[in-house]
Amino acid sequence: MMKKFLSVATLLISGFISHAQTSEQNHAERFEQLGTELRSPNVYRTASGAPGHMYWQQKADHEITVELNDDNQSIKGWQKVTYYNYSPDPLSYLWIQLDQNERAKDSNTPKTTESKITPNMTMNQLSSILWHDLDLGYKILSVKDLSGKDIPVTINKTMMRVNLPEPLKPGEKLEFTMDWTFNIHDRMSFIGGRPGYEFFEKDGNYLYTMAEWFPRMAVYSDFQGWQHKQFAGKGEFALTFGDYKVKITVPADHMVGATGVLQNPQSVLSATELNRWEMAKKTYDKPVIIRTQSEAERLEKSKAKDKKTWIFHAENVRDFAWTSSRKFIWDAMAVKQKEKDVMAMSYYGKEGNPLWEQYSTKVVAHTIKSYGSRTFDYPYPVAISVEASNGMEYPMICFNYGRPDSDGTYTDAVKYGMISVIIHEVGHNFFPMIVNSDERQWTWMDEGLNTFMQFLAEQEWDRNYPSRRGPANKIVPYMRGEKNLLEPIMTNSENIIQFGPNAYAKPATALNILRETVMGRELFDHAFKQYSLRWKFKHPTPDDFFRTMEDASAVDLDWFWRGWFFETEPVDISLESVSVSKLNNLTPAQRKAELKKAFDREEANVSRANNLKDNPTTVVESDPSTRDFYNSYNPFSVTPEDEKQYAEFMARLSPKEKEMLNSGLTFYQLNFKNVGGLVMPLIVQFNFADGTSEIDRIPAEIWKLNESEVSKVFAKKKEVTSIVLDPYLETADIDESNNMWPRQLVPNRFELFKGSQGARGVSSGANPMKKATNKK
Repeated sequence: MMKKFLSVATLLISGFISHAQTSEQNHAERFEQLGTELRSPNVYRTASGAPGHMYWQQKADHEITVELNDDNQSIKGWQKVTYYNYSPDPLSYLWIQLDQNERAKDSNTPKTTESKITPNMTMNQLSSILWHDLDLGYKILSVKDLSGKDIPVTINKTMMRVNLPEPLKPGEKLEFTMDWTFNIHDRMSFIGGRPGYEFFEKDGNYLYTMAEWFPRMAVYSDFQGWQHKQFAGKGEFALTFGDYKVKITVPADHMVGATGVLQNPQSVLSATELNRWEMAKKTYDKPVIIRTQSEAERLEKSKAKDKKTWIFHAENVRDFAWTSSRKFIWDAMAVKQKEKDVMAMSYYGKEGNPLWEQYSTKVVAHTIKSYGSRTFDYPYPVAISVEASNGMEYPMICFNYGRPDSDGTYTDAVKYGMISVIIHEVGHNFFPMIVNSDERQWTWMDEGLNTFMQFLAEQEWDRNYPSRRGPANKIVPYMRGEKNLLEPIMTNSENIIQFGPNAYAKPATALNILRETVMGRELFDHAFKQYSLRWKFKHPTPDDFFRTMEDASAVDLDWFWRGWFFETEPVDISLESVSVSKLNNLTPAQRKAELKKAFDREEANVSRANNLKDNPTTVVESDPSTRDFYNSYNPFSVTPEDEKQYAEFMARLSPKEKEMLNSGLTFYQLNFKNVGGLVMPLIVQFNFADGTSEIDRIPAEIWKLNESEVSKVFAKKKEVTSIVLDPYLETADIDESNNMWPRQLVPNRFELFKGSQGARGVSSGANPMKKATNKK
């Protein structure tokens, strides 16, 4: 460390002298406004990020009749679609999504999936290479107008074009019907996927999760026209809002849960179940069990031959999903909101207990309250969690995992994993079921925003919740990864290698950093709620999100969006060096004494000491004629002129300047280097000799004129013993070893591994609950 004194006159009269930059231009790029990166504002979408005064979106109402065949695991359906053209464009055809065709024999998904031979391969891996001979995918039996006349269609893999006899003009509506059928696949097999069935060999029953099950209208929008990118498995859905009337026919002993409100409970529920249901509507503190485990276990053995039809209505939803099984236990409770109550409920087999009975519906209720406090009241009448060894979301209903061992014990990983997935999937009702972004193009707009909200809800559930995504330090391993394995967040879903870190964790981390470090909670929360309210039941794009967050906060965030969402550079800011300077407020005598001490220290070298022994007399000492004025001059003595200049200087000082002079301040110049490339705020912790500490926060804009190296001077009254950059690990800095002064040894990766706890509450060793239970 180099220590120096600052000239008082220079400091107080001339100020600090800035050093000219000698390097090549290294500024402006990261702080350049996004400009042409964003779509130009127009009458549909404003520069503020709000919907424009001529914003429009299409609507598609559905009437569907579907029957489940529990003997051969198939369904057949009929649907009537009423499509409203609210766009300013005449449409000569409509596009419909046939998502089941992603599993058809001619699907491109297995063809475009890389495969390799490894020394040890499972049967599932081999089967996926050979693909399969199962008869999967839609059989479209007919597409007709209301008069019964066939409408010609063209099927291209997972998309179907309905060719209209004449264009559908702006403001007009079109009604048509479709008949179809398909075989339901085993989603527990190598085919995987979110919808399908699970077979329980012990009791011989099926649990059906019916999603992506009917031909769904593609989105036609102002910013891209038809969204008809093929469904390949990862990139999920862009869907049109509408009202649904759905009749579902299943075996009479099945329990059905679905999007919407059950219209005929008297026809499908027992008198006991109806009474319990009415009780649940008035119960807010804990779930009411409507169908008990013992009742469900009896039904598992019944195998009814007759059928029942369940009727559901749903308004203003973008999709419809349902579940059916005779295995289901069902519980429900009411959730109080400002305007209307919501029914939180869960469906689960005995395999889910005791976890599901204790936690699921309470987690649903908590999620609705947590998300609603930051966005808007949950607008739908129900929110359902289904235990299906799965994780996927649809309006008002979601499929989740989390099963204990057969003896009812479980690890904390299973418990917290279950709670997290329920929060996450129920939370998807807000993003993207209501704030209806396009998941096919921008996965992060639903998964990233939802994972961020999930993190907040987890921390409200349990003070010590082991959240695995959200905090900045959790994303460091990904940000530190190989460059060729990283893509910007603004990447199409199908082109992402590390899907979870890119589409879920990194955007969630970015939003948490925005909230905690860049904007602050108050500004962020207001802007985020504005975005949610503006785009509730509408189709936002990334531009609308970016612009709204800035518009509602008066914070220029283009540098942040550019670095975190459009680039892959990591954060690695190094505290390169520190220099310390003190105010020179010494009297002439004190100043000359300091100079004398410094001179003596500098001259006290080994040669001088040895010369006193080897050279008893120098030439000047022995020959007076070699002496002059300077041989007798003492530069360290105080002269009358020194005293006069000091007195005149002190007389010129204002009271404020005298106060500063006598303040005892020490100035610390910290020199920072941007090693990683991603500019971020500087969070600097100063640790003092008296054991206290304080933190200074410097906005990221300090890098505006030099994105490579910056210096910042801090004035401190106390003696600083050490300095730490990013002490709370809030910027996702990938290298802590260069964040400290003086430098300190930090654990290497192996040491960190040995000392770390498992993510997401993973238990170490065997199931602790099982061990404790076995001892009793």
